[in-house]
Amino acid sequence: MVNVRTRFAPSPTGYLHVGGLRTALYAYLWAKKNNGKFLLRIEDTDRTRLVSGAVENIIKTLEWAGIDFDEGPGKPGVCASYIQSERLAIYHTYVEQLLNQGLAYECFCSAERLDRVRNDQIAQKLPPAYDKLCRNLTQDQLKNKKEENASWVVRMKVPEDGELTFNDVIRGDVTFSFKNVDDQVILKSDGYPTYHLAVVVDDHEMQISHVIRGEEWLSSTPKHILLYKAFGWQEPIWVHLPLMLNPDRSKLSKRQGDVAVEDYKNKGFFPEALVNFVAFLGWNPGDGETRELFSLQELIQAFSLERVGKSGAVFNIEKLHWFNQQYLLKKSNYELLALLRNEMTGKIDKTFTDEYLINVIELLKDRVSFVSEYLEHGREFFVAPESYDEAVKAKCWKNGAPELVALLSEKINRLDEFSATTVEFLLRSHALDHGLSIGSVMLPMRFALAGIGQGANLFAMIAILGKEETARRITRALEALK
Repeated sequence: MVNVRTRFAPSPTGYLHVGGLRTALYAYLWAKKNNGKFLLRIEDTDRTRLVSGAVENIIKTLEWAGIDFDEGPGKPGVCASYIQSERLAIYHTYVEQLLNQGLAYECFCSAERLDRVRNDQIAQKLPPAYDKLCRNLTQDQLKNKKEENASWVVRMKVPEDGELTFNDVIRGDVTFSFKNVDDQVILKSDGYPTYHLAVVVDDHEMQISHVIRGEEWLSSTPKHILLYKAFGWQEPIWVHLPLMLNPDRSKLSKRQGDVAVEDYKNKGFFPEALVNFVAFLGWNPGDGETRELFSLQELIQAFSLERVGKSGAVFNIEKLHWFNQQYLLKKSNYELLALLRNEMTGKIDKTFTDEYLINVIELLKDRVSFVSEYLEHGREFFVAPESYDEAVKAKCWKNGAPELVALLSEKINRLDEFSATTVEFLLRSHALDHGLSIGSVMLPMRFALAGIGQGANLFAMIAILGKEETARRITRALEALK
């Protein structure tokens, strides 16, 4: 039985991408399902792309999503550090080993020369790759180059003939010809390793059993396997996840919408909704299961790598909205009360009792997908109208409507028992007694109270606003709409 250890290894180059969240989630689910360990490793060897605060943001975002790592920054385990920039001496030792074995070589080609070679290859419609000019330099040539103080990188020696086949849990057997595998740089001139060396060294030293990562790394796997073989190490189990796609089936990108988890967090999505949605982007529980709402613990129990598909998964924002609404509906009114009060901070000056807000929450609960929408779709409960819709006014504020509204306000104020039920009975009785349709009664009342023509149940709205506020708003409307 394999001792399952998985990892999520992001680069701190900005906010966490939703694709990264899915990778982290799948790695976490697989580890937890198998009573294993989930690690967080920070891959910061590309020093030109680092963003200040990105590491802290990644950790906070994973915490927000409920994905807790067992080993990583601040949580040492089999390794003292899980930040690659703190492990440089380790990588240098392994580079020296490869050089001594003749499995790597120093390359002195300038960036300008590499650009010329690349452009010539593209002009000839050849796949761009290093032309191996430095692959067979003699010891004397190497010595002369170094004496000239030329900067250099270290490249791995990829076999020039043959092919390599490996098994991927999702894709089965995958074969690459070595003719299509470049002599990859493994140590840069600044002394930092590239991803390709560091990821192999770290996955081995951190005892990673399953490498779960995006499909874009599939073509790099032969290079990594060659390094495993060079060091005499056992390979991990390979798992390459399908792409996440825009609705037009292009690769998910910021050009067509939000891609950072932070964006969805700031828009008010619940973490459990985003996690549940992302889990289904490439995986399904199978076995005839039609249920879509899974808690994190339920996802752990249901998850399997075998149920992850090969095809790209479309990021359907409407479906994400649906998930958020479902999780809002699952929350108690008191949970939503705390969230609503937080949402109101700095936006609504007036204070309201808990009872008042819970009545609003209950009334609008099936009309909103986000807590913020209580303020958008139910603004009339928080702020008296400052203006009145002209189109609605033209439709309903005529033929005695002001007098009707004034009369109904007086009748409402005289009600002994004041509730949505008694208000409804009063308005319907008035309509019936005067030969009016209930719509011709309700529309001018709503218009006077909210300044608009549509909204939540009018009878419940009047009951929540209360007698005094209802009378105050109608008096104000009668004055403003003369």
